[in-house]
Amino acid sequence: MSTYTATVTVKLKQGVLDPEAETTREALERLGFELDALRAADRFEIDLEAADSEAARDRVEAMAERLLANPTIHDYEVAIEDQ
Repeated sequence: MSTYTATVTVKLKQGVLDPEAETTREALERLGFELDALRAADRFEIDLEAADSEAARDRVEAMAERLLANPTIHDYEVAIEDQ
């Protein structure tokens, strides 16, 4: 078994209302910053042991599908790195 660190980034799908990002974007514009768009995201870092990186990815994707993200409204990305 090897130890891996997985990073899961969860964000709302394009077109889904993102009030947190909209409020932050408006505040940044009031401060004088110009931007086209802003999206909020959650990032989870998970340390786990697995037989290989493929097994680690499979486990983390199951975690994302079952709890970390709602596949109906969220997109997510998984990155795996060796420790």
